[in-house]
Amino acid sequence: MPRQRKHNPLIPKHIDQRKLPVGIYWDNRDSYWYTIIREPKPHRQRVAGADALLSELHSEMEQARGIDTRSLDWLCGLFAESLEYKSLSVATRDDYDYCRLALQNYKTKIGISFAELDRRKITKPLIRRLMDDIAKTHPSKANHVKRYLSVVFGWGDERDHCRGNPAAGVKQVKEKADHRMPEHDVSRAVIKLLRERGTMPSRRKGSVAPYVWAVAEIAYRCRMRGVEVRKLTDSNATDTGVRVNRVKGSRDNVTEWCPELREAWNWLVARRAQIWLKKPALRARAMRPIVVSEDGAALSKSALNSAWRRAMAVAIEAGVIDTEERFGLHGLKHRGVTDTPGNWADKKQASGHVEDSMVHLYDHEVPVVPAAGKPVDLRNDLRKDKK
Repeated sequence: MPRQRKHNPLIPKHIDQRKLPVGIYWDNRDSYWYTIIREPKPHRQRVAGADALLSELHSEMEQARGIDTRSLDWLCGLFAESLEYKSLSVATRDDYDYCRLALQNYKTKIGISFAELDRRKITKPLIRRLMDDIAKTHPSKANHVKRYLSVVFGWGDERDHCRGNPAAGVKQVKEKADHRMPEHDVSRAVIKLLRERGTMPSRRKGSVAPYVWAVAEIAYRCRMRGVEVRKLTDSNATDTGVRVNRVKGSRDNVTEWCPELREAWNWLVARRAQIWLKKPALRARAMRPIVVSEDGAALSKSALNSAWRRAMAVAIEAGVIDTEERFGLHGLKHRGVTDTPGNWADKKQASGHVEDSMVHLYDHEVPVVPAAGKPVDLRNDLRKDKK
């Protein structure tokens, strides 16, 4: 056990001397922190100045031991292990994990990922440039990443892992009001193609994930988001239909069974049973997800997104849709709300939306209305003109 340090009154008052990392020392004469380097011969190495925080001293020492505690990803990892992160909803945690992965995959001009950057050198203009670059192709993704960075930096600032929150005050980019809703016949043709291509051996040219067609069918019939489909379990199946647990404040409801919905649901259950035959531990789970990956675990957001992008690429290559006709999985919710029979109130109840403005956003049906004014007998008008 290392010998306990004696209290040094010359050490800056903001430092809790009981929590100093092993191997760091204070120079009383020149007022700086240093450590001893043993190779090639013992010598002092300056670590930090007098204004350094305790967390920075720990980071410097871990850096000296080969642990990159300066990086943004190190802070993201701490946040992922925190109680605050673990108390979030599953959907929010999935979104944050997706954003962290996006930062790990985003390459900067200096050849490393954004996540590998020294978090102390990340500034508001740097985050602005990151968002603007991502927004060129994915504006919604840029805003998600910005919100994630703001949460992580805010959490770290409160716990002395960083100084300030450079993401705070960075404006979100304007997202396109592009729902990309497919035409009815186009959506049916795409789902049919995905079902056919899903039977092909995986990773073969032209193949798609086998579950994509069923996910698309359920998303359309139940007017659901992708995350809502991924979270479906056995408990969502009722005698009447599928109980839809909606997100973003929408009301839950039950979508009645129809032949297509029942077929897609049963197909997913049968596929899961085949996968779980080889994984007894998964069969005993209390929460039994309907949509599972090849290894039998619940399907992740990134896996579904990747599968859908490939599905669109296959549909374009097969000539079922043009590049301009490609649509997101969320476009099927727009299609479902639009195709819901009935009046405005019926569509609102079916979609689970609370606000009328949201129904207006998702319902693209063009109403047929009578012409203005009372009917006019043109023959009488002509007679009057002749007189």
